[in-house]
Amino acid sequence: MSLFPDLSCPKVSLSNGLQIPILGLGTSYHGGYSHEAIVYALTDCGMRHIDTAKRYGCEENLGKAIKESGLPRSDVWITNKLWHADYGYKSAKTACLNSCSLMGVQYFDLYLMHWPEAQKPSCSNREMRAETWRSLEELYEEGICRSIGVSNFLIHHLEQLKEDCSVVPHVNQVEYHPFQQPNDLIEYCRKEGIVFEGYSPLAKGQVFKNPIVQQIAEKHKRTQAQICICWSIQNGVVTIPKSVKKNRIWENCQVSYRVFFVLSVIKLVVFF
Repeated sequence: MSLFPDLSCPKVSLSNGLQIPILGLGTSYHGGYSHEAIVYALTDCGMRHIDTAKRYGCEENLGKAIKESGLPRSDVWITNKLWHADYGYKSAKTACLNSCSLMGVQYFDLYLMHWPEAQKPSCSNREMRAETWRSLEELYEEGICRSIGVSNFLIHHLEQLKEDCSVVPHVNQVEYHPFQQPNDLIEYCRKEGIVFEGYSPLAKGQVFKNPIVQQIAEKHKRTQAQICICWSIQNGVVTIPKSVKKNRIWENCQVSYRVFFVLSVIKLVVFF
């Protein structure tokens, strides 16, 4: 049973009306997955948003963990990503369906193109992005992907996609933390109705060495991770920290359920 049965994670509305939990749990390549930790996050911490990718190599195990949690599929927001080796109209659709099969699900809540670079010598990156996106649009229309988006796209990539295709991405997932704030990109996304989502909110560990973050954490009796995740959430960014440690996952969930409200008036951005 969840430790927080009466509290729910704040959500952000996508342009198609779906609501994505503002805090998620990321997985990653090279040791970024723990079966026990995923089950714990879902059953004991109230986590309802899991982010993964084909590249991370944990789809099958992740699907088993979600099933083991006992939660209905509709209660867990699952984001998956298409690796650029699978870009192309037919290969993108095949890869998505294979990922669904590996995870034991009928659909993804959000499906992203992982990178703007296609690495396909047969045509330009722009042409391959457009061709791949048309496949995602069909997956969206068929309900296999409830929303579609991109990751690591810059403004010119988004502009090209908008010119070449029909559906504007619902989400753009980009690295975001106090030391990397692509404000022009964020402003553009919000103007175009694209939800901005941030990964690596702890700057790959840099925040733990920063004296300002440490001072703020000590002042509010919170961890440095909590402060930076809270800062990201306060800026309206869907935030995806990752951890394979139960205690860290529990602390991170406190941001959504507790710290988000306690520190809601603090503008940490002025320190960076």
